[in-house]
Amino acid sequence: VNGLQARTFGVWTLLSSVIRCLCAIDIRNRTLYHITLFTFFLALAHFLSEVFIYQTAALTIGVMAPLMVASFSIMGMLIGLQYLEVEALSQNKKKN
Repeated sequence: VNGLQARTFGVWTLLSSVIRCLCAIDIRNRTLYHITLFTFFLALAHFLSEVFIYQTAALTIGVMAPLMVASFSIMGMLIGLQYLEVEALSQNKKKN
């Protein structure tokens, strides 16, 4: 890893954490919710590709932790997405 790669990964981590914090503040914002969900899919795909495709990382605790966080976050957000959809439908019924 050179300095540029380390800084790029650091900026990516900062950006994704800002997006996730904004989603936590405004969890009913559907666009922000979908973007946040996408960041978890992207992180999961990145770490899985490093382990299984490029074989540049081993399945150690340092790699397993982000895989578990991304996986559980995706599951939780997909469950939460159902509630977000139901809430949107109920608000539309109240307007009509």
